[in-house]
Amino acid sequence: MKPTAIVIGSGPNGLAGAITLAQAGFDVEVREASEQPGGGARSGELTLPGFIHDLGSAVHPLAVGSPFFSGLPLHDHGLNWIWPSAQLAHPLDDGSAVTLEFDISQTTAQLHDDGPAYRKLFEPLVERWPALARDVLRPLSLPQHPLLLAQFGLRAVQPCTVVAKSLFRTERARALFAGICAHSTLKLEAPLSAAFGMILGAAGHAVGWPIPQGGAQRISDALIGLLQSLGSRVVTAAPVHALRQIRGYDLTLCDVTPRQFLLLAEGELRRPFRQLLEQYKYGPGVCKVDWALREPIPWRAKECSRSATVHLGGTLEEIAASERAANEGRDPEHPFVLLAQPTLFDPTRAPAGMHTAWAYCHVPNGWTGSALSQIEAQIERFAPGFRECVLARTVRGPGDMQCWNSNLIGGDINGGIPNIKQFALRPTWRRYGTPLKGVYFCSSSTPPGGGVHGMCGYWAAQWALRYFKAKA
Repeated sequence: MKPTAIVIGSGPNGLAGAITLAQAGFDVEVREASEQPGGGARSGELTLPGFIHDLGSAVHPLAVGSPFFSGLPLHDHGLNWIWPSAQLAHPLDDGSAVTLEFDISQTTAQLHDDGPAYRKLFEPLVERWPALARDVLRPLSLPQHPLLLAQFGLRAVQPCTVVAKSLFRTERARALFAGICAHSTLKLEAPLSAAFGMILGAAGHAVGWPIPQGGAQRISDALIGLLQSLGSRVVTAAPVHALRQIRGYDLTLCDVTPRQFLLLAEGELRRPFRQLLEQYKYGPGVCKVDWALREPIPWRAKECSRSATVHLGGTLEEIAASERAANEGRDPEHPFVLLAQPTLFDPTRAPAGMHTAWAYCHVPNGWTGSALSQIEAQIERFAPGFRECVLARTVRGPGDMQCWNSNLIGGDINGGIPNIKQFALRPTWRRYGTPLKGVYFCSSSTPPGGGVHGMCGYWAAQWALRYFKAKA
């Protein structure tokens, strides 16, 4: 008889863990509370009929660059990637834009005197991307490539502002790097914030920042298709309210954050471990806006139309001020905005000639306001006349995001603030393990953290399999 496992939650990490266990011979059932599987990788109509929006993630450098996902036959299950000609665009107030190109030489050429420093920072990481991804997208342990990781780590542990100002002299280079670092949700003056800029920047040159044809739901659908081909299943509209509901499985993986796990455990945890989970810190939330558009966004810098991803925030100093405000509990005044415009490259997502756009900014965790006017003001700053293109819009603040996906505590899309303590001990010193026999975390609250890469689920399943084999 096959050993059995249950996975709570059908996000990319839950599905990655389920596939890993199914490949090891387990009969796996994934329980999803929502009627639509996929966690943060879902798509649907939010504004008008026929306009398909990504409900969570939109652009996926770490999905295509994931050591686990890249080894799966997801194309056989309907997943097709689309690469824009530029991976990222960052417009500036002088009417120009700096772009992250696949070819690192095409990016360095735009940075003039900062080109050599940019190449020196990124080229070693790009040239050895598979090795870097394997060492970085895993729990802290002895690296397989110690010299490469040391070269990465010396800069990565530093604040973004320190790296940007020490390496680059021009506004263009500093702004490009700061915008990528701001994906971390950390203050840009915080240690480790540079790591996000280095990983995501290197990924842009090594594997690109692609979008999935048809929307992020196609990633989840492909993972589910593969899981089903292995003889396992996903059950939707099947919430698990307590672990005692699901006794009898050999292994349990929980694609949930610490706060949710405390509810699932219902008093089964002793005080020391319970306190560790209660002390877990969540980061800034997001205010997200989706638009149905009658025409493409009228960017002043035409280079912005070459990329599905646009960073709107101007200079390093402006971006740092925005991220500082979100972390310190202050309302956004001039927020750094991350924008996606997928229909420029994937017309299947909107009626003929029409378009969609998606954007968010970081706001204080649990913030109850709306940043719609501030977000649209930032777009108008670089694309005058944008509001005249809008047919309909949907705004979701941190509370709405958490209602949509209960893992997004206070609107935090990274599963917890990735500061030094929680980077090393995420979510506790046990990492994936819990004191409950056969029960493991597999969410983005575990190493290596947020992003659609599935590595949290993959590594959690590996740890669970080690336990199972030892017990047998």
